[in-house]
Amino acid sequence: MVDGVEVIRMVDSAAGVEVSLAPSLGNNAYDMKVHGKAVLWSPYKTLAAFKQKPAFLGVPFLAPWANRLDGDAYWANGRKYLLNPELNNFRRDQFHQPIHGLVSYASDWRLISSGADAQSAWASSRLEFWRHPDWMAQFPFAHSIQMTHRLSRGALEVRVAVENLSQEPMPLSIGFHPYFAIPDRDEWRLHLAAREHVLLSERLIPTGEVEPVRLPDPMSLRGAHLDDVFTSLVRDANGHAVFWAERGAQRISLSYGAKYPVAVVFAPPGRDFVCFEPMTAITDAFNLAHRTKYSGLQTVPPGGAWEESFWIEAAGY
Repeated sequence: MVDGVEVIRMVDSAAGVEVSLAPSLGNNAYDMKVHGKAVLWSPYKTLAAFKQKPAFLGVPFLAPWANRLDGDAYWANGRKYLLNPELNNFRRDQFHQPIHGLVSYASDWRLISSGADAQSAWASSRLEFWRHPDWMAQFPFAHSIQMTHRLSRGALEVRVAVENLSQEPMPLSIGFHPYFAIPDRDEWRLHLAAREHVLLSERLIPTGEVEPVRLPDPMSLRGAHLDDVFTSLVRDANGHAVFWAERGAQRISLSYGAKYPVAVVFAPPGRDFVCFEPMTAITDAFNLAHRTKYSGLQTVPPGGAWEESFWIEAAGY
């Protein structure tokens, strides 16, 4: 327990990596250190402060929709579903649009297994979305989510399995919003493993158009402002797309599994973090797919499951 919060700590002594996970605070891997130096960003000094006034930090989970919807409604399987603002269980962005779903701070995750062996340390937690009437009122697709954090050979793997318990296909627009600490921001460079840049409206909603990525590779963060969506990710021989931030010998990388075809990159000026965000779909995917402006929306068949991982690794610390 830390500050009255159950915490799972995973340690890779050989690599000098330690990861802390709080199942009751959104199942967030809120802290990762390499040789005692922070890889993940947090505005708080204590877990108690995070619990008292939750904010995005660490590796928050975004579901059942990631990023923005263009209004208080969305389309799925040819039908329009309305959000109920009076339930007061979703956030809004600066344009008053619903953002980042319902479960980022959920306290209902239940640890189902944890352990360690010679190769790794792990913790698996489960969230039964279908048990919550207020969530189901906003997204009426009965499903459960299992998330496994595994620390092995210095890398943190985050694996998500979504089981569709409903009788209809479940549209999938989930993601993560990892915050990586980059002190002395202007000294860092980024590698964006993508070929296409998604064009956004003034309200940060995709227009349905894309253009080639024209940013330098690597690009300096000096004077840069990114809140951008990228597709056509460049994959290595393992099928992973690797985005990284680098300063001198220090490098933080995030590797996207094949079923994360979209990357959001968020690096606001004046802030000492950068976010490489694994996404199953572009922003407002439910509505854009209905309007035939987006063909990449994944679905989970009735009684079926979807599963994928991403990996976080830091070197030079």
